[in-house]
Amino acid sequence: MDTAWVVAVASVVGGVVGASIMALSMRRTAAARSNELAQLEQLVERRAEQVTALSHELRTPLSMIKGAVDLLREGTPGPLTAAQARFLQVLDQQSTQVIGLCESLLIQAKIEAGLFTPHLERVDVSVVVREVVTAMRPLCAQRQQRISLDMPQVMPRIRADPMLLTQALTNLLSNASRFTTTGGNLDVRVMLIDNGVAVYVSDDGAGMSQAERQRLFHRFATGRPLADGTGLGLVITKTIVELHGGEIMVHTASSRGTTILLTLPDRS
Repeated sequence: MDTAWVVAVASVVGGVVGASIMALSMRRTAAARSNELAQLEQLVERRAEQVTALSHELRTPLSMIKGAVDLLREGTPGPLTAAQARFLQVLDQQSTQVIGLCESLLIQAKIEAGLFTPHLERVDVSVVVREVVTAMRPLCAQRQQRISLDMPQVMPRIRADPMLLTQALTNLLSNASRFTTTGGNLDVRVMLIDNGVAVYVSDDGAGMSQAERQRLFHRFATGRPLADGTGLGLVITKTIVELHGGEIMVHTASSRGTTILLTLPDRS
């Protein structure tokens, strides 16, 4: 009996000691992971601050350059020759593109650092789409591309950030225009779905292979037809759609064009 009692007590004590050691180990592991998470958060925040500062430093002089170019193109300082007008058009397009890149870097850095919150309001998506299409028509006209727009006459208002939606749709149309050859067609459709709104942006360009499709939403790794881009536009578009609780999907085939679908749920 005495021996059995000693064995039982030893077993209980051993179990308690083992549990204590395990609990201590788990606390240390949790503390280490918490410390690593804090360091990662600090790293992301520092990166966001650096990107923000860089974007600001680049955007300010570029905006001044673009303003000067606009004045020259308007003929304010005096008439231009045909050659000068062509050079200024290139300067205008390139400065606009780089300013847009700065804005994209700024928004993406803030989103990744958790410093960006959408400003939701009741939005008619068809109005936002129409405004984006109207703004894109001159650029597409330079490439002899046509944009068709199809949407219901009456649309429900959903909770969304109109500025972010404008950027997401502009990114999609800009990429679709790059996909499409000179003289091609872009098709934009807005449809009501069971839980909200869907927007389709289609082109009749070169399309993508499966390998190119898999790289589509990675920064600085675009598909072959987007080789002159950075890939940031689609990354940010995907992030914006997901911030609204929606999804983005791609249907593409080599030599058969590409359709990008985004859904925006009505979360009211």
